[in-house]
Amino acid sequence: MWLKGWLFLVIGLLSAGMLLVEHWSWRTALLLALCVWGFCRAYYFAFHVIERWVDPSFKFSGLGHFIAHAWRARRR
Repeated sequence: MWLKGWLFLVIGLLSAGMLLVEHWSWRTALLLALCVWGFCRAYYFAFHVIERWVDPSFKFSGLGHFIAHAWRARRR
């Protein structure tokens, strides 16, 4: 599990670094940072809503897992 986390971090840092090398400006750096922060907060908020109000008894491993669970529950 730790390896997966480190690989995600490396992918993020390398891709952000490559983007900033190609298109360097303070504006690009700020927008990239805001984009990453916003998507991280949205992902955290989605898990918070799912685990608090949608189905507190079920533990999801990701949003794809939740969508599959919701789809199966709806088809029943």
